Amino acid sequence: NYFDKMEEEIVPIILNEERDTSETRDTYFSGQKIEIPTVSSGKFSFRKLWAFTGPGFLMSIAYLDPGNIESDLQSGAVAQYKLLWVLMWSTVIGLGLQRLSARLGVVTGLNLAEICHKQYPKFPRILLWLMVEIAIIGSDMQEVIGTAIAFYLISDKKIPLWAGVLITILDTFTFLLLDKFGLRKLEAFFGLLISVMVVTFGYEFFTVDFSVLDMLRGIVIPYCSNCSPGALLQAVGIIGAVIMPHNLYLHSALVKSRDIDVSKPNEVKEANFYYFIESAIALFISFLINMSVVSVFAASIFGVTNSQALENCIKHNISHADIFLNNTGLVNTDIYTGGVLLGCQFGPAAMYIWALGIMAAGQSSTMTGTYVGQFVMEGFFNLRWKRWKRVFLTRTIAILPTLFIALYENISDLTEMNDLLNALMSLQLPFAIIPTLTFSSSIAIMGEFRNSLFNRIFSSLVAVCLITINLYFVAYFVHTSIPSHWAIILGISALGVIYVAFCLYLMVYLLMAFNIPALQKTSYFTALQSQWDKTAQNWKMSGVVQQEAEID
Repeated sequence: NYFDKMEEEIVPIILNEERDTSETRDTYFSGQKIEIPTVSSGKFSFRKLWAFTGPGFLMSIAYLDPGNIESDLQSGAVAQYKLLWVLMWSTVIGLGLQRLSARLGVVTGLNLAEICHKQYPKFPRILLWLMVEIAIIGSDMQEVIGTAIAFYLISDKKIPLWAGVLITILDTFTFLLLDKFGLRKLEAFFGLLISVMVVTFGYEFFTVDFSVLDMLRGIVIPYCSNCSPGALLQAVGIIGAVIMPHNLYLHSALVKSRDIDVSKPNEVKEANFYYFIESAIALFISFLINMSVVSVFAASIFGVTNSQALENCIKHNISHADIFLNNTGLVNTDIYTGGVLLGCQFGPAAMYIWALGIMAAGQSSTMTGTYVGQFVMEGFFNLRWKRWKRVFLTRTIAILPTLFIALYENISDLTEMNDLLNALMSLQLPFAIIPTLTFSSSIAIMGEFRNSLFNRIFSSLVAVCLITINLYFVAYFVHTSIPSHWAIILGISALGVIYVAFCLYLMVYLLMAFNIPALQKTSYFTALQSQWDKTAQNWKMSGVVQQEAEID
């Protein structure tokens, strides 16, 4: 009863919005779905591919956010080219998960958050929403940090970090006005930001003297010979940075922007086909960008000592030279020091171009983060909330701790926040993967488009591996970074028990969706399956009735 009131009364009052229970609301695509051209059936059409192009590239921006860029440069600095295979296979696995997410949105006409709202009970649904919000805000903080550092580098320290943090509030509101000019123009702007990253990071790539042979070996050979212990942790960090939990919620919503009749199987199959091709192209481009960043730092920064960096900075008259000590220790790379090192080694232009690329990564990720926050809010609570309010809330939560560190600490503390944020977001991965697998494997929801037996088994194994790897990273971070006081250990243990219990709860629904014969014989799973199927049938029927009314 308490959570009934919380959802039906308290939440709308706090948000000062009226709950709309008659139909699912979508502020982003209202009245501006893109029509798909009619061409000869059975033939591949570039016109249709172009019509479907957009959602995949917006989704791919999460693979190019400042957190990913920092992971790339650290990978090159720690292990040169030897972890490129981890980056490649992480991107391939990400493509597979994004395919499931896109299919879910196309087949049902609903995004992942909306289906969570319809299928899960209230308490788990609210808890799931909180987990997703944590991931979104954590990602937003990384984008704020990256953008602030970019302003700091471009202005040559004239724009302090705290000012760069505040600027991110204004520029986000400005860019959000772009969707008033139409969905296609907004997608074109995102394409422009990706192009900026291609040009800037591509410039850095062709500036350095990289080894093509070593780069190909790093992609093909799944092994890291003579690597330091830190390389293993870096490999885990790459996986955690590439597979972003909130991106599955985003992609399932973005595919709704095309005018597809979900009641016609041929149109659904066609949409799934073209969306997969578009996503593959977008993620291939994102892989090339990430690979170029890894290669730049593998060729130029690997093995560089602080004294060597300081000498190069003095030679090129770089004002940021004071961050390096005059000793033989290896430089500690992050987004900031990486840009400074490039400037010290190849001249100021390399540093400014690097900062421009980081700014493009931060701005594009900020905008997609705002949209996924909007989709999640609308989906889980079925309410419309003005986007500027949503931006104000998430940006305020993201900026306050970042601004505090920017004011009272130094830039190294700001960049070190990324480790904490990566650990925080790694914890949220099960709350995106498990619902995606559950819904896409359910015959009651997907019908003939449910995952095949092979896909269910393979996707489940991949999910288990990803979650295990991410939890290893979190455990390592807690062990090395959290004080070992008994009260802290007790608190973390209690939260860990709750975390595992909730994951197991979601796993019950996943097993039910798999229709395992042995489980279906039990009374518990039989009752759960019956309720699940009935719920899905109700909202699918209401969707058909609503669609027929719109046609009339």
